[in-house]
Amino acid sequence: MTVHSQGAKTSAPQDAPLKSAGRPQVATTPSGPSHTSPRGGRKSLPSGWLPYLLIGPAVLSLATLLLYPLIKNVILSFQDINKIEFIQRKYPFAGIDNYTQLLGDSNFWTVVLRSFGFTLANVALIMLIGSLIGILLNRLGKWMRLVLSMALVMAWAMPIVASVQVFQWLFDEQFGVMNWVMRSAGFAGYDQHNWFETGLSTLVIVTILVVWGSIPFVALNMYAGLTTVGAELYEAARMDGANGWQTFWKVVFPQLKSFFLVTTFLEVIWVFKAFTQVYAMNKGGPDRASEILPVFAYVEGQSQAHYGLAAAISVLTILILIVVMSFYFRLILKQEEEQ
Repeated sequence: MTVHSQGAKTSAPQDAPLKSAGRPQVATTPSGPSHTSPRGGRKSLPSGWLPYLLIGPAVLSLATLLLYPLIKNVILSFQDINKIEFIQRKYPFAGIDNYTQLLGDSNFWTVVLRSFGFTLANVALIMLIGSLIGILLNRLGKWMRLVLSMALVMAWAMPIVASVQVFQWLFDEQFGVMNWVMRSAGFAGYDQHNWFETGLSTLVIVTILVVWGSIPFVALNMYAGLTTVGAELYEAARMDGANGWQTFWKVVFPQLKSFFLVTTFLEVIWVFKAFTQVYAMNKGGPDRASEILPVFAYVEGQSQAHYGLAAAISVLTILILIVVMSFYFRLILKQEEEQ
């Protein structure tokens, strides 16, 4: 029995793994990590596919709602479709005739220049006033900041059509508040004054409306950006004898340069494609003198029934906007490289 017991002991493998106290055993295989699922032994999807599966529905929705109409619009711009062709369901190919007609039309270039002037004036006022209000928010006390922020949010959340109705009442010819204010201030000639008599005056009123509705976005974002600027930077500027403007230009602006670039980029897009404010205010009138490119395309397509020509206008609008925005893309990329 003793000999048998010793033989049993000597027959045990010498390289058997020893269990260490407090150390769990990890089983490894030469083939690498296993993809076997604990349920039923099915293999799981590779981890690299998961992001594409998650964004797949969003990409499909965007392609259906945006890409397909864009392609159809480009195709329509190369067709000569008016009211008769639309009723008869005929789609004759016109080549680049719609584009050559537009590029040779002086009215088109007038609308383009008007659109650029309208966009430049609006974006400049929005960024200037919005930045000043954002700085004011940063300097106000808690309760006054809350009241001003609520007022900004309510102005921003107001529907565009409702705000247009309010501004039409303010500048109404017979019962408008502005005529009453001008008469009360002693100005003559404002008894039933028509504020929408010319295209310029109409665009000025639309500019006030657009600026009023866009300032909250810039102001609140400006205030949020100012909260990231350290107080020690302001203290250092004061110790160096910098005034308010120098502090903003030397301290605040470098810290918020990316904010100004991105916000200006967004405002240019939103203002350049502003349609509802211009059309709902006076339908692009009087005599189409306040039309910008989106309104010009709508009037040509719906009122004049020149569908192919309207599609060409919209395509050119997109191309013009891409060219303008390319400069901002370069600035934003350069800013990211510097960081």
